[in-house]
Amino acid sequence: MLAIGAFTDAVARTVVMVADAVTEGCGWIARVLVVILIPVGFLNVFLRYVGRYTETQLVNNTWIEAQWYIYGVLFLLMFPYLLRHDGNVRVDFWYAERSERAKTRIDLVGHLVALAPFVTLAVWVSYKPVLDSWRIWEVSPDPGGLPRAPLKAMILVAFLLLGLQTIATLIRLAARLTGREIGIRERRSDAPLRIE
Repeated sequence: MLAIGAFTDAVARTVVMVADAVTEGCGWIARVLVVILIPVGFLNVFLRYVGRYTETQLVNNTWIEAQWYIYGVLFLLMFPYLLRHDGNVRVDFWYAERSERAKTRIDLVGHLVALAPFVTLAVWVSYKPVLDSWRIWEVSPDPGGLPRAPLKAMILVAFLLLGLQTIATLIRLAARLTGREIGIRERRSDAPLRIE
């Protein structure tokens, strides 16, 4: 029985470590995308205003859609990262005053009842449209527009990554609730803006 518990703890630790590593990778990619997004957005605005002044069309749909796509990927990649770092917004008038054990129970039930089914539904609903988009190689209907299939695929990828981080979070919460130390370091976020 002790061997089964040790094996289960090792599997749980591995799942959490892999999920956390992938999620931290998403955070790193998001940081890089912000560095790319700022000059692209600035360029679009600058060229639009210079074009108005010179009465010429300097901005094209490729750059505008590139800005939208980068922002969309950035937004989607932050799903698991925010869950990992407990950056989700809570507007609970009773959550903040609870003990850590009560907060853990609330989080565990909330993740099981709301987040896990939502992620499962999102993956199920987005799977076929993403495949269809790749099958026909969906492209923006605007002149100079970019392919939409890769961006749509990011929806499915984002929810799969969120599902992986949800599993890691559930393991972490269950370990904390049962008092079993399985060697998983937690990283509580000190978010600058937190509503509880």
